[in-house]
Amino acid sequence: MDFVSESGIGNVIARVRAHLVAELGDENPSSASVTFLGLEALDVLRFSAGDEDLVRYVSLGCSRHPMADPGDMVADPSRGPRAELVLTLRGGAGTASGVHKKLAILAASPAVEGVVFVGDALLDLGEPLWVGAPFTAVLLGTSDIADLELPEPADPVTFYEVVPITGTEAAWVRLRGADALREAWTEAGIDVRDPGRSAVNL
Repeated sequence: MDFVSESGIGNVIARVRAHLVAELGDENPSSASVTFLGLEALDVLRFSAGDEDLVRYVSLGCSRHPMADPGDMVADPSRGPRAELVLTLRGGAGTASGVHKKLAILAASPAVEGVVFVGDALLDLGEPLWVGAPFTAVLLGTSDIADLELPEPADPVTFYEVVPITGTEAAWVRLRGADALREAWTEAGIDVRDPGRSAVNL
């Protein structure tokens, strides 16, 4: 349910959508809905205001409920981290065919697999992030979208930037850590928002 009356949170998804519109300046983002068996539908919004060449895909629905460790005996319906995922690409709309479905799969992983999103987390899809992409995993980082504060006792909604990475880069993260990969990108002058970029030489 969107409405959590006992906590006074109200409609979390409506709050998140309004926050995204205010932050990104696009009042009419396009939307695609993805359904999963046994779960509430997840939407992926596409924002393109401000820079015609820059497109942001943002999940909408992951933050409906707090993320919880599957090992917890009792899940708190109000407290716990909430998050949405943000993928930013250059090239305009149509650059990454089918990416909304894969982003929705990632956003559903807390509900499906008990994943709790944190900075520097590596999420491996095991398949291309969009049609023809060399990227099969993503690295979570800090987004420039501000956290959304919710009424007490709920935790704020955090927006994690999703950076597409190749299998080789994912292996590097497991071996050396996320910061080492980011340093390699910087040294090589790689724009991680370029959907046509090559993998960094590691």
